[in-house]
Amino acid sequence: MNIPGYRSSGATVPYGNLLASHDVAMEGYFWRFTLPESNRVVIALAGINRASDGHWSTLGVGAHPGGFLCAVEHPSGEADSDTLGAYADNAFRGSADHVQADFGNAQLDVRITEPRFWPRRRFGGSSYFQSVPALNQYWHPWLLGGRAEGSAVLDGQVWDLTGAQVYGEKNWGKGGFPESWWWGQAQGFADPTACVAFAGGQISAGPFHTEVTAVVVALPDGTVFRLGNPVTSPVDAVVSDDRWSLRGHNRIWSVEIEGSAPLSAAHILPVPLPAERRNIPGALEHLGGTMTVTVRKYGALVWTDTSHLAALEHGGLERAQAEVTRREQLAPDR
Repeated sequence: MNIPGYRSSGATVPYGNLLASHDVAMEGYFWRFTLPESNRVVIALAGINRASDGHWSTLGVGAHPGGFLCAVEHPSGEADSDTLGAYADNAFRGSADHVQADFGNAQLDVRITEPRFWPRRRFGGSSYFQSVPALNQYWHPWLLGGRAEGSAVLDGQVWDLTGAQVYGEKNWGKGGFPESWWWGQAQGFADPTACVAFAGGQISAGPFHTEVTAVVVALPDGTVFRLGNPVTSPVDAVVSDDRWSLRGHNRIWSVEIEGSAPLSAAHILPVPLPAERRNIPGALEHLGGTMTVTVRKYGALVWTDTSHLAALEHGGLERAQAEVTRREQLAPDR
């Protein structure tokens, strides 16, 4: 399909290139490194945003435990038009096999080996919604496992990330982020090859509005399945500021996910206002939450486990700003 404006609307044809830039308002890139042995997690994020006068970047590195977060607005940025890549001068360089960041008090240099890529060619994480033009958000978990080699320096402390389990995803949309969303991802299970991710929210394109949640499970035996098509594999999600409860099924698979984390422990992550060249608080994300996953095949239990290093997110501008205000009110007078 070569319809003018189709890909630049954010849409991707079946079997199309999901990793390359669509050059919409926001191209988001996210990597997560999980170290169960030391109870540590590090994340790296890059949003390549388009304003009327060119591109700029939302960049960040965060860590658990300790609540470390360094997020910056960078005046330039570039998203690779051929493959997965996000670049912001010397501040950030991220690709499918190497992530580097340097924000002064946060540095990251990690290579990714033994990758477990998304195995399905026809559709990505958004399933057939990826082919709908002009949605406010698309999602694709392109990396469901891998091994890290490298380190991070966070406020002067060196964290060795070699051996960490790796996850990577990409999201993009014509207007930045939806009004409300929920997201989660976990490794750190008993079997290091297991990986779970979900993403949901309100999606829209013109008069079209609906709520969709997608769940992707990579099982220890190598099987990967996705649920979340509204008719054939629906997922119900009940989300609050400290609990995530999902139920999904198709004719073969069913999955139950229970996640929890205290609101006070959440990182407050920025989201971009692309046209305004600025970030604002937008997402409450836990890096060390608890997630229990139960998977059945034809009704028979095939896998269940719990991670205590799960990422659990509840997004929305009003919600994030309310938490910023609450924390400011609780902070001691200076």
